[in-house]
Amino acid sequence: MAAEEAAALVGLDCPREKMTALLTAFPNIVTDSTVVFNIVNKGGRVGDMSFDFTVPLAEGDPYERALEHGLAKETDHPVRGMFADLRATLPVDCYGVDYGVNGGFNKAYAVFPMGQLQELGPLAAVPAMADTLSKWMGTLVDYGLDGKVSTVAIDHANRTWNVYFNGLSPQHFERATVEAMLRDFGLPKPSGQLLDFAETSSALYPTFSWDSPEIERVSFSTRTTDPAALPAHIEPKLGVLAARAPYTYEGDRKLVFAGALTTGGEYYKLATYYQMATAAHDRVRRGS
Repeated sequence: MAAEEAAALVGLDCPREKMTALLTAFPNIVTDSTVVFNIVNKGGRVGDMSFDFTVPLAEGDPYERALEHGLAKETDHPVRGMFADLRATLPVDCYGVDYGVNGGFNKAYAVFPMGQLQELGPLAAVPAMADTLSKWMGTLVDYGLDGKVSTVAIDHANRTWNVYFNGLSPQHFERATVEAMLRDFGLPKPSGQLLDFAETSSALYPTFSWDSPEIERVSFSTRTTDPAALPAHIEPKLGVLAARAPYTYEGDRKLVFAGALTTGGEYYKLATYYQMATAAHDRVRRGS
């Protein structure tokens, strides 16, 4: 199994029963999905590997399916209605799932159509949306992020959500701009290493919470086919997976490196594409 092979590259187990449960709930992954292996390296340690994949709208809300098959726990929090509200309000193109090969169901995604990046106003008006986005609306607009929303990710268990901003220009990632933006977001001063990485980026995504008015973290990401790109030489396990992860399509392995800044420090992530669906959804890959 490819997931077992990828997990072994970074020293992780991939319990067969976890993958069996996933494939029972989502049996069309192999034939219909874009599939991505995703790891987070914090302080040289990889805690888990995510098996991420797209879900066609016809298959329904992935969180509902996860509940039905015992992969997620029910909640009466407003986050429960987020998917239904997004689908009713905005032109959702497909869904996605982030599933830890050891930890299980992590996140679900609502992905907007390619070429139809969304504005912040309608997103903030979604009934189940926390007030946090409205609080930060002016700051996000000031930094040229309105009309750039490609995806919303929802972590039901932790009551957090990410907004992915794509279609950004190099001007969005100029060093002084990034420093000012992170300062305005209330985050610590980033290291020179993270600022160097941000200058190579083409997308970013902040993490918000229903239970706090603050931005929890901001991640910057860049697409590449170079397994030795920064930060692979900083976090060796990322480099191993970037160079050796299995994949099924022609050409070079497609990778997305990301760097995250939180109130507690910095860390790096890697997503490596295993399978590309016929109509691949060009969304930024993510992480915690």
